[in-house]
Amino acid sequence: MKLSGWGRFPVVDCRLETPRSEAALKGLLHEGPIIARGAGRAYGDSALNAGMTVSMVRFNRMLAFDPSRGLLTVEAGVMLGDVIATFLRRGWFPPVTPGTKFVTIGGMIAADVHGKNHHGAGSFGAHLAWLDLMLADGSVVRCSATENSELSHATIGGMGLTGIILRAAFTLIPVETAWIVQRTVVTTDLDATMATFEAAAETTYNVAWIDCLASGKSFGRSLLYLGEHARLDDLNGAKRPEPFLTQRKKTKRIPIDLPSFLLNRLTVQAFNSFYYWNGKQGPRQRLVDWDTFFYPLDALLEWNRIYGRRGFVQFQCVIPQSRSRDGIAALLREIAASGQGSFLAVLKLLGRQESIFSFPMEGYTLALDFPATPGALALLERLDRITLEHGGRFYLAKDARMRPDTFAASDDRLAKFRSLRQNSGALDRFASIQSERLAL
Repeated sequence: MKLSGWGRFPVVDCRLETPRSEAALKGLLHEGPIIARGAGRAYGDSALNAGMTVSMVRFNRMLAFDPSRGLLTVEAGVMLGDVIATFLRRGWFPPVTPGTKFVTIGGMIAADVHGKNHHGAGSFGAHLAWLDLMLADGSVVRCSATENSELSHATIGGMGLTGIILRAAFTLIPVETAWIVQRTVVTTDLDATMATFEAAAETTYNVAWIDCLASGKSFGRSLLYLGEHARLDDLNGAKRPEPFLTQRKKTKRIPIDLPSFLLNRLTVQAFNSFYYWNGKQGPRQRLVDWDTFFYPLDALLEWNRIYGRRGFVQFQCVIPQSRSRDGIAALLREIAASGQGSFLAVLKLLGRQESIFSFPMEGYTLALDFPATPGALALLERLDRITLEHGGRFYLAKDARMRPDTFAASDDRLAKFRSLRQNSGALDRFASIQSERLAL
């Protein structure tokens, strides 16, 4: 069947298998290189293999919970949204979450997702107690900080290329309510935006929407959203008796692929100007429910259809802290000059992280969406070069088109990762279109 990532680019004819047991999954290993697939929310081709893509959606059971430690054990196909639906009302929340709840735990581990709290909490992998991994020969090993530690670190952020994640245990964090105290800070330029991030380093959640087409004195203007889990004392009388009860969020669906001509410099510039103006008019501090704060785009189902039938590509890089100001500024100038702005331009400050192959490092990460047009693809090549010039690297969960030499130049950990794959037998057994394109 035809499959794609969330960006709907590329679309590939794939053989799709959906095993219901470990035995059935093991039986597929001898049929050639395969790749596991969760909810299909990686943006590009990292969960696609034309020869065989293995859906893990049947591995969807929650297995155990230890309330004394907040330790939850699940199969890899369990959805993050189901974890929240089950445990938030009991006073527990995921320690790290990406911008959508429609992802599987296995996918979160494979991409080692980071959230708005990376500067303090690290990535999702930092909260794993262990994971069970099916290797190239069909055997299953437990991986943790003390068991098969090198394989464990390579699997966290390894994009499914070390084996198939079957189960995992991770810690949830205790919360008193389902609400977030959100503070909005309006900044007028890039220097003010970065200064606000630095000043808010002790805040649990920090993220900025940045106007990537603004220029002159408004260059880099942003809306920063700072958040803390609300305590009972933060709730008013009406909310306090039911601190985990929030109004069910209404969802809308994009029913058709929108015409591509609707996305142009004028419409993106108009949207960005309105969004910034609207943010300036709103309250500086308010209570918002967890769904609104963490997953605003989930309210618009199939929002990827906004970009039309050709789909879209996302660019996400991280620039090391010492070079972030110049690097982010150079990226924004290139985007503004091209006129190919992004509705969804997100800036975050990441903390320190040492890993075998995970994306985050200390610095600023910028993520942007562009329609998959020849002009946008050419722009992304230029953004690649700027990233390399400033010592940055790229997020594989968002990539759909990078060149192998670009990726190799960005990450000196690649040789070690390839060697580990070779020595474990994974190189010939687990492969995606992305891994073949980038020679991973």
